[in-house]
Amino acid sequence: MGQTTSSPSAEDIDTKEARLAHPSGWLYLTQHDSVPVLVDALLDLPPGREFNKTEFADHAGVTRQTVGNYIDLLVKTDVVERVPNTSPTRYRVAHSDVVAELFALNGALNAIDG
Repeated sequence: MGQTTSSPSAEDIDTKEARLAHPSGWLYLTQHDSVPVLVDALLDLPPGREFNKTEFADHAGVTRQTVGNYIDLLVKTDVVERVPNTSPTRYRVAHSDVVAELFALNGALNAIDG
């Protein structure tokens, strides 16, 4: 017996649109194409490592423009923080509940995979 596939119903589309219009924190952070790649790159930086946009782009394997497009979002969501009194601006992984949860989630998922 083959599986049948059907198009999403209007109710499913309405639900998805409602989620996108009022995203959870997770969806807000990850709905941007390159943000998951950037967060993944942050998860393997040494603790306290500072970086500028170019260094972060090189580490993540994306363009500097991509980092420029999303760095303010990462700051706003407490994933990274600006290092005070640096010019050009340097950043580091934030000491925040968000980052602690990201590392916990990453560790839990890695344990499943391993």
